[in-house]
Amino acid sequence: MKKVLCVDDDTDICLLLSRFLGKNGYAVDTAFNGTTALEKLKNEPYDLVICDFRLPDKDGLEMIKAIKSTRPDTQIIIITGYSDVKIAVKAMKYGAFEYVTKPIHPEEILITIKDALAASENKAEAPSASATVSSETKPARRSSANAEAGGLVYVKGESQRSKHIQKLIELVAPTDMTVIILGESGTGKEVAAKAIHFMSKRKNNAFVAVDCGALPAELAASELFGHKKGAFTGAMFDKIGQFELANGGTLFLDEIGNLSYENQVKLLRVLQERKVRRIGDTKDIDVDIRIIVATNEDLKKAVKEGTFREDIYYRINEFVIELPALRERKDDVILYANHFLDMANSELDKDVKGFSENAMNKFKSYPWPGNLREMKNVIKRATLFAENTNIDGQHLPSEIMNPDLSIMMMEESVEDDDIIDLKTATDRAEKKIILKALAQTGFRKSKTAELLKIDRKTLYNKLVQLGIDT
Repeated sequence: MKKVLCVDDDTDICLLLSRFLGKNGYAVDTAFNGTTALEKLKNEPYDLVICDFRLPDKDGLEMIKAIKSTRPDTQIIIITGYSDVKIAVKAMKYGAFEYVTKPIHPEEILITIKDALAASENKAEAPSASATVSSETKPARRSSANAEAGGLVYVKGESQRSKHIQKLIELVAPTDMTVIILGESGTGKEVAAKAIHFMSKRKNNAFVAVDCGALPAELAASELFGHKKGAFTGAMFDKIGQFELANGGTLFLDEIGNLSYENQVKLLRVLQERKVRRIGDTKDIDVDIRIIVATNEDLKKAVKEGTFREDIYYRINEFVIELPALRERKDDVILYANHFLDMANSELDKDVKGFSENAMNKFKSYPWPGNLREMKNVIKRATLFAENTNIDGQHLPSEIMNPDLSIMMMEESVEDDDIIDLKTATDRAEKKIILKALAQTGFRKSKTAELLKIDRKTLYNKLVQLGIDT
């Protein structure tokens, strides 16, 4: 019988879950604050913890860190109010399996619990990362040849470049060397970072991912290093920073080139001394972490331009892995397509068997500017539309079926006799310029914003407004 611990200061929720899960064959225990829950976890193992994000004495991030350090194999489901969804999604990167929003619907959370426990069993039964699978293996099992990365799967490619990358990952993973992962947007930099983590001696500790490009400059220091209660307006309680959350494990800094100069100075101290100081505190905290960074920008150029500190660059530049664009490894296209089909079938509860010859030929000839991320989304949509046993051309977007026509449409200009309203004409012109800038920068949004002389937020708003899917 699987053991579940429900942690919530709302006694009604604990009572509801206890009764419902008990009727469904689970052994359920409850705790009404974080301290009590952690004491229970120290004394006995639980297969799953269902934890409210806001507890009287601790927040969700603290609980995830503490649970994973005490019971690394225990799955965690976060309960959150609607206003906390963005934070809860981020918490999943720290080790939570999933989040559910209030009000709680018992049947829905039961499905999530079953998925979480099944993921634990699959992880325990999964073969080593070096295992191989016969070419006759069924599609639903293809991923067994890949390195499990905390819910994401690093797929071993078949091309020479992919095999070289795999060798580099296996070479550097057992060490504590800092790794720079280079690659265009969508090439799977975070998945590669997780593969390194889960092949390392730190695999039972936290993997914490931080998108430096999404951190507001004024909040980045608090997010990375934490703060003390009262350190600034709005600091209502002590906050643990990402470096502390990753203690004992791996910290992944994505788009590191977007950190402000001031925060780069603070980062350098952590890199040199492995000590952090929360904002408003006078004490240093020792941290034992392995750092992996990623960027789609040229850091050497940024150093020359003075936007990225030279001392940080040479501090992190211990080992470099460059992920090629999908268009540069055509031998892997079919492998990745089948992998994403497996994922889509599982997520959508479908049973699409494969791809028509026509669809596969189109996949091989398409340049995939959005790389693996674009392919994943295309195949998921196609799987949703497919009603027969195979995905065919009718299920694929026009830019894949007719790439030349799509390029012509993107580059079309307004004819003299094409009378349209001024706003439509302006939108068309803006869309054409943004698409051209994206193509010129290899779909790197930071560089695109710089080229267009607008800030990154304005660019994102324009992409949404004009329906540009990158």
